[in-house]
Order: sequence, then structure tokens, then C-alpha cells
Amino acid sequence: MKISSEISIKTLGETAHQAIEKHFTKTIKWEKAVKKDEDPEPLHQMRVGMRRLRTAVSKFEKYLDLPKSVTDKNIGKFARTLGSLRDLDILKESLEKNYKPHVLEKEQKYLETAFTELDKEREIAVDHVQKIFKDQVYKSFKNECENWLKNPRYQTFSSVPIHYVLSDLLSPEVSQFCLHPGWLIGAKIAKSEIVVQTKWTPSQLEKHLKTESETLHNLRKQAKRLRYQMELFTELYSESFTAHIHDVKNIQEILGMIQDNIVLHGWLNNIFKSELETELSGLTTLLAANRYQLWQEWQPLQQRYLQADTKYNLHLVVLQPTLEDIKQEERHG
Repeated sequence: MKISSEISIKTLGETAHQAIEKHFTKTIKWEKAVKKDEDPEPLHQMRVGMRRLRTAVSKFEKYLDLPKSVTDKNIGKFARTLGSLRDLDILKESLEKNYKPHVLEKEQKYLETAFTELDKEREIAVDHVQKIFKDQVYKSFKNECENWLKNPRYQTFSSVPIHYVLSDLLSPEVSQFCLHPGWLIGAKIAKSEIVVQTKWTPSQLEKHLKTESETLHNLRKQAKRLRYQMELFTELYSESFTAHIHDVKNIQEILGMIQDNIVLHGWLNNIFKSELETELSGLTTLLAANRYQLWQEWQPLQQRYLQADTKYNLHLVVLQPTLEDIKQEERHG
């Protein structure tokens, strides 16, 4: 059973099938290029595809009769293995393009130790990726998913019209996003109002990031989950829904850049230990300045999404799919 994009989506099951087919196909097509390891882009695309596929499977699996190898757990394992390699590529690219050109020549030479270590770690990560492709679990996942897409099996609830359950599918994820404790980092509650502190010094920011960076990173992951889930249903909503997706994407990306900076600093600290501050002081200053700048970009979004009206509008748009358009498509489909 293959659903054409030209046919209106009528049921929860058909929506699930279309989403899984779309992301499975987009993911697997990059496998050969990733095996060759000649260009970092296929790895990036396959990692993103695997994450999106995992979102689709985790969102819909309770309404489907999926094969035993097509699970959130297995797809998560594949995505993490690809991600470990991709993270090293991001570290290297960031170090080469964003920092190395802007430090003194003596620091550039000192950084060669870091690039040598990156290459060693990357060799190990490439080996892990190659092993995943040869693993029987991965092969079974591919074969069983392909077979299921040709002959899908569903649970009873999958026959429910999609517009009856859209808001029920998305509202819990919106609530988790809005209630995440990461929103309150750098904020205080005064006279029943949430006030974002916008005049932190760089040293104050560094103090908070040392203790709360993991919470901030977790908010970024929550934003990514919400974005991917909302994007499963874009064609069933109005432009205001797409505008909120754009906001969530911006939140994800800015928090992602902050996290990448923190990870790079931590990785360099593991390599150079105390020498990071003495021999690479210019680099550490640049890293800190970049974190501070990114924090200034983050705070307007933080302030906006701590406002009751913004959260209310996000919930409201999820509750209002374009029902008339869907019904008309069904009548004329």
C-alpha cells in the first residue's frame, strides 16, 4: 500500500504510513554515500532522516502493527551511532572555520594536537558506523520496514479520521515544551510575574552555564521533538501553524549553537587540561565571547515564550487544524 501525496489523507493510519515511508526512504538513500565517507553531508542527512523517522515511529507505533525490529529503541541506537560521528565533524568544522583563523599563529600551531586527536576519534566513530550497517539488527530493520510499507498492518484506532485526533496527538508535546524548566534559566518570579534577567555579566552567565547547561540542552531536545512532530502535520494546518514551527526551529538552532560551543570547550579541556587557559587563552576568550553573544540572541525568544499569550496562541493553533479544507478534500477526493 503506497499513499500518493496527491490523495487526501483521511485516517490516522494513512498519515502514519505516509510519514514513515517518507522518512525511511529519505534516510536509507544516503547509506551508500555514508559508507564511502567522502563527504560529511550524506552523514548529516542520514542522521537527520533517522531522527525524523524515529519521531514518526514513536508518535504512531501504538496505532500500528509494526515489525519487532522497527522500534524507537533500534532507530535511536542507529541515530546515536551516526550522531557520534557527525558530532566530531561539527567539532572539527567549528574549530577550523570559526576559531582557528581568529587566534594567533602560535595558538594555531598548538591546535594541531586537537586536530590529530579528532582524527583518531573519528576513525573509531567511522568504524562503529560501518559495523552498524553490517549488523543483523540494522539489516532486519531495513527489510522489515520495507515489507511493512508494502503491506502495512494497523491497530483498530488507526481507522479514525486524522482531523479527529490531530490536537490530541500534538497537545501533550506542546505542554511538555512550554513547561520545561529550561525556560526559567536566567529568570526570576517577582510579584506573580516571570522576569528575564537581561543584564548578566559574562562571568554571571558562565557561572549559570556550568550548573544548568544540561537543562538548557534538554530544552533544545524538547524543541526538536516538538518541531519534528509538528512537521508531520504541516499540510493539515494554516500558515500560523507553520510560523510557530519556524519559531521552534529558531529556538532549537540557537540552543544548539550554545550547546555546540559548550561541548567544544569541554572537549578541548579534556585534551589540553590546564594548558587550555595558558597556551590557548585567545581561543578560550573567543569561545566565551561567542557564548555571551548567543545568549543575547536567545533571550528575546525566551522572553516571548514565557509570555502567556505566546503559549496560549501555540496551544490554540494546534487545536485548530484546517478542518473545512480537510472535509472538502474528503468530499471531492
